[in-house]
Amino acid sequence: MSTFQAPKGTYDLTPPDSAKFLAVREAISAPLRDSGYGYIETPGFEDVELFARGVGESTDIVTKEMYTLTTKGGAELALRPEGTASVLRAALEANLHKAGNLPVKLWYSGSYYRYERPQKGRYRHFSQVGAEAIGTEDPVLDAELIILADQAYRSLGLRRFRILLNSLGDKECRPVYREALQTFLRDLDLDEETRRRIEINPLRVLDDKRPDIQKQLTDAPKLRDYLCDACKAYHEEVRALLTAAGVEYEDDEKLVRGLDYYTRTTFEFVHDGLGSQSAVGGGGRYDGLSEMIGGPALPSVGWALGVDRTVLALEAEGVELDIPATTSVYAVPLGEEARRALFAVVTELRRAGIAADFAFGGRGLKGAMKSANRSGARFTLVAGERDLAEGVVQLKDMESGEQSAVPLAEVVAELTTRLG
Repeated sequence: MSTFQAPKGTYDLTPPDSAKFLAVREAISAPLRDSGYGYIETPGFEDVELFARGVGESTDIVTKEMYTLTTKGGAELALRPEGTASVLRAALEANLHKAGNLPVKLWYSGSYYRYERPQKGRYRHFSQVGAEAIGTEDPVLDAELIILADQAYRSLGLRRFRILLNSLGDKECRPVYREALQTFLRDLDLDEETRRRIEINPLRVLDDKRPDIQKQLTDAPKLRDYLCDACKAYHEEVRALLTAAGVEYEDDEKLVRGLDYYTRTTFEFVHDGLGSQSAVGGGGRYDGLSEMIGGPALPSVGWALGVDRTVLALEAEGVELDIPATTSVYAVPLGEEARRALFAVVTELRRAGIAADFAFGGRGLKGAMKSANRSGARFTLVAGERDLAEGVVQLKDMESGEQSAVPLAEVVAELTTRLG
């Protein structure tokens, strides 16, 4: 065993389990790629101020969970705790919004980092696939993103997830609600940290999961009663579009999410089979974030879905993903001359786009055939000195058990035909 282990709260992805994560990433990104979203990748660390401004200085993410470091040159950096601020920063820096085709539609996949108390479904290093539509205020865009996430989960075979939906209002109506909420919260029996939060971002108090806090919030003013006519109409259009598309959702007037930049539409995907860490993904509209980080007004909307928690949700439902074998052909040479001949065949198969592997290390027939079995290969090629003298190799169908001699010069064409 190695002297070193993965840091607390992190994990390694190793075969065969890593294939599930790859399949989940592929399934989540597939509807996005089919809907005009282009891939973007950003650095694993950014200027601390990007997240302080964008995510919010009062959020747990910034105050408690962000990994920060000081470079040798004195710059203050942070490992990215979420993806939206980084993607928007990169889009602004590249002037993608000036290309004349709004919205700028982007998707991404990567690792994110938060210093949290590790438990199942909550890690200090976690993986997400996200999507952002930048530069357009349109309820159709909000609905599109929710529908694409729903489509991705259903393509994986998930059925027991729920979509929670809310509106947080905008810069016109939310200040009025904020003042009413602050007045209500100041009269409650709250700890000092929560009282500080009342003055910075009172909506975050609604997201407090402690039962004693939630009990006191029963009669809190409702945001829906303060929405302006424009926000009400916008939210009703999002709801109508989802209903027309056959996407079920639940109205959740307490849904706030954990980041300060959200406006209007906010949503969360939850799975009841995961215990306390039930959120598998979520997002919303963030019309003011661009200005918060020094950019122009660019109304935008997006989401991020957790790959780790999606895998746990699949396990909770007992869904087995149909993951194809990584190897289609496995070559087993018997003798030095056969090693050279079959390795040449394997190389040619790979160039022809056929997944092929080789029995390395000069193992005997019994051990090599066990490896062929474990590889999941559909066909095995076996050749010894006698076969080569006759100019053939033995081709074995691992499903039927049938074996036949195939001319060495024709084996690639034969396998190409058989594998379709």
